[in-house]
Amino acid sequence: MTDREADEPPSRTRSPDGESRVSEDKWSLHQRLAIRELIDTEVSYLRMLRLCALDIRSRLQQLPQGDLDVLFSNIDDIIEVNSRFLQDLQETDSREEEQVQLIGNLFLEFQEALERVYKVYCANYDQALLLVDLYRKEPELQHQIQGIIEAVVPQAGPSGLTFLLVIPLQRITKYPLLLQKILENTLPDASAYPVLQRATSALQDVNSNINEYRRRKEIASKYTKVEQLTLRERLARINMHTLSKKTTWLSQLLKQEAGLVPRTEDKEFDDLEERFHWVSLCVTELKNNVAAYLDNLGAFLRFQPQDCDLDTPEGPVVQYRILARDLQLQAFPEFKQRLEGLVWRPLCSLARALAGPQNLINKRLHKLLDLERLEEKLQEVGRVTCEEEEARLTYQALNSLLVDELPQFNQLTVQWLGQILRTFMALQRDLAKQVLQTAEGSLAQLPHLHLPEPAFRKLVEDTLAQAGHQLRSFQEDFEKVLPSPSVQPLLPGAERQVQALLSKYGPGKLYQVTSNVSGAGTLDLTLPRGQIVALLQNKDTKGNSSRWLVDTGGHRGYVPAGKLELYHIVPSDKKLGGQSGPREDAQHLTPERTLAPVPSIPTRTQVVAVYPFVARSSHEVSLQVGQPVTVLEAQDKKGNPDWSLVEVDGQRGYVPSNFLARTPSPAPWGWSLPS
Repeated sequence: MTDREADEPPSRTRSPDGESRVSEDKWSLHQRLAIRELIDTEVSYLRMLRLCALDIRSRLQQLPQGDLDVLFSNIDDIIEVNSRFLQDLQETDSREEEQVQLIGNLFLEFQEALERVYKVYCANYDQALLLVDLYRKEPELQHQIQGIIEAVVPQAGPSGLTFLLVIPLQRITKYPLLLQKILENTLPDASAYPVLQRATSALQDVNSNINEYRRRKEIASKYTKVEQLTLRERLARINMHTLSKKTTWLSQLLKQEAGLVPRTEDKEFDDLEERFHWVSLCVTELKNNVAAYLDNLGAFLRFQPQDCDLDTPEGPVVQYRILARDLQLQAFPEFKQRLEGLVWRPLCSLARALAGPQNLINKRLHKLLDLERLEEKLQEVGRVTCEEEEARLTYQALNSLLVDELPQFNQLTVQWLGQILRTFMALQRDLAKQVLQTAEGSLAQLPHLHLPEPAFRKLVEDTLAQAGHQLRSFQEDFEKVLPSPSVQPLLPGAERQVQALLSKYGPGKLYQVTSNVSGAGTLDLTLPRGQIVALLQNKDTKGNSSRWLVDTGGHRGYVPAGKLELYHIVPSDKKLGGQSGPREDAQHLTPERTLAPVPSIPTRTQVVAVYPFVARSSHEVSLQVGQPVTVLEAQDKKGNPDWSLVEVDGQRGYVPSNFLARTPSPAPWGWSLPS
């Protein structure tokens, strides 16, 4: 035998069975090395994630919390999923014979969880890089961040944050490669081979889905931006391309309404959109109601009758005034502050959050119209441009994104709305509890505290009967000094306006407002009591006869029909000449039933306002119905008794004298102990 023959590998002289065993051992060795690489790199990866989440994030306290949330995104969720995955992966070491099959099944089991957490992180990755670029423009801040990272992770080098942030992206894309390496070192006839094939394909699908999700998010971020533009800025954005697109959309909608082209229907999306609009309506209505509640609460806090000198004797009334003052100074302001912080602000945030999905829904409609037009062109021409094909892809991305996420958004919005309502009810309960606790001290000083229950019941019944009798007497006395409630006086300076309406519409069309009207809608009018208007139409555009269209002489709009009554003109005995002006004619505009004469009011008299009055200059003061008024002079500087100088809430000015009335003095009242 020659030396060369002696140096040849022994495998050449082995039997076929021996060669087969050597080949299997080689495959098994490479397979174990690939598995060991998977497990070891998973351990290193999870250790790096924990360094980011615990050490580095906790040391970057100089950054705002919002920035930290963007930079590290849902890294805690990734750590939770990968920790469970690593634990199960390490347990396969104890079952070496079936380890490969167990690993394949493990990846299939964690497929959905991995996709769920990694797609969120990957979608926010670009936004995190924008923050990193901003930090690089601030050398001092960048130096601090770099020092923290190098102290914890020296291998990060000058890349710093970028090195750490990209690690989860690299890991999720490496899983298919690691599985492919194990698959390549697995015999095709092994029982684990098909499982590994499915696992490799599943992780490739995960990466494809993550990329598609990122693309959808990029499109969504482009269209969900809500810009606050002025009218000039909006007009500046209008160009021929914009006009052409909007004209095309309008044309397509008109064709669909006319039945010339079919409408594309998507039952699943239509149901989701209807649900979204229902949720949006609930949020809007609740926001309007809470706004009205806050306005009424503010008006309630401004009205403080306990501070008025009611000339009441010592006793329960004084105790009530003390209690009311304590509640006005502490309980009610605290309640309002908590209501604004725990209900109103979250509700406003929720309302703003609805703008983004609404923009996406609108943009989907536009892209759908483009797609329908594209289908028509494809049938006619047989080809489309790249730009038109991009519109198709954009529609598909928007539609998929909305179908996937609108159900979750609707559900979260309903939960948020329910939590706001529960908070509102809890605040009401807390307020009631606080009022009762505050009242305990005052109740202890009331004379009826130690009365037996039967005596207390009789005391309450007698007191209520007495109070009812006093109220009826007060009402009767008050009505004696009030003008007739069915006829309202003309507002000061309204004669010329009434004359203009009379000459334009005639007496049969004039109506008078019987009580203050506060317009709630866009076309609704806000009118004071006593305003004269002309009827244009006794129903609105929808045929609702409870809303009338009127003309005030300067504005047109709708008012409730129940707050209008026909204004009757009594013609003067003196025949009006053709040359008489509006001022002369206005002197004869009087209601059919004359007002009850208001007695002259002596100087320094406490009266009340029986009609609202809005000051028109610095020489006048405004009045509210029922507001206490002190008369300083029962005439103006020229001696005209139609105007009185008064003092209201510390302000002095003139008001119409016939808007005031003296109040009768009621008999003393209050609690009385049974003898």
